[in-house]
Amino acid sequence: MSLASGSSTRRRTPEEPKPPEEAPAPDTGTPPVATQGPAAVPLIRPGGPRSRRPSLLPRVLRAALTAATKSVAILALLLAWELAPRFGLVDRTFLPPFSEVARAWWELVTNGQLADNAQASLVRSFSGFGIAVAVSVPLGLLIGWYRPVADLLNPLLQVFLNTAALALLPVFVLLLGIGETSKISIVVYACAWPILFNTISAVRTVDPTLLRLAKSMDLSAPRLFQKVILPASVPTIFTGIRLAGAVSIVVLVAAEMIGAKAGLGYLINASQYNFAIPQMYAGIVTISVIGVAFNQLLVAVEKRLSSWRVPATR
Repeated sequence: MSLASGSSTRRRTPEEPKPPEEAPAPDTGTPPVATQGPAAVPLIRPGGPRSRRPSLLPRVLRAALTAATKSVAILALLLAWELAPRFGLVDRTFLPPFSEVARAWWELVTNGQLADNAQASLVRSFSGFGIAVAVSVPLGLLIGWYRPVADLLNPLLQVFLNTAALALLPVFVLLLGIGETSKISIVVYACAWPILFNTISAVRTVDPTLLRLAKSMDLSAPRLFQKVILPASVPTIFTGIRLAGAVSIVVLVAAEMIGAKAGLGYLINASQYNFAIPQMYAGIVTISVIGVAFNQLLVAVEKRLSSWRVPATR
């Protein structure tokens, strides 16, 4: 009985309460924060924002690949130029290796001859080229816009177009002397015709749809010319300007070979007479580099003035 009563009256130990379960935190769109450690470090989820640095590498690789593709033909030409004389494929007396030409070019740079002659040629070429642009572009716009003026001047323009500039060089020398005036004038004459005829063609070949849309808005003739004709003519006009830029250097060099005391044409001609063949090729290479740089400058100006055009998709 006592055992029963003892067992019945035995004090029970209270059960330890279970720790309450943590409710899941609501998803607020922010990354969870680690609470362990001395400082809380945010954990970035896989779907979070990524760094943009890896995208820079493909662009650099594409730019390097484009530059290598554009320069591979020139490098192949220079390599052939270097190896052909050394292996006896051509006479190195008349075509020295490119390394000798580069050495001669550096000597001309150090003694100042290349800079003086290049400066004389550039002043003449840019002066004649600038005058030709200033005269031919407005005249071409006028002739292309007014049909009666084109019908009046077209026969005379065709005569001058088909007369080579170098054929008239003795005439310019006889009339203007052997000074700077004759050389700049021959450059003006040679550059004027590509610019003039491309400008006339640009005005006449404007999209007729654009003209009809502009006329439907009751634009006046000056506004039509300013807003439609002139912007649409820029690409074709710059085609003529780029052609004239190449012509200005070629014609000037030929003129300097006849009667000049300075200039790249004079340098090439004097090197030939003195049988300084590496210096002669150094002058030719300099002319080529100047021509390429001038053309790239004109391309950049054209892109700037025709930035409104939508690039063609391929």
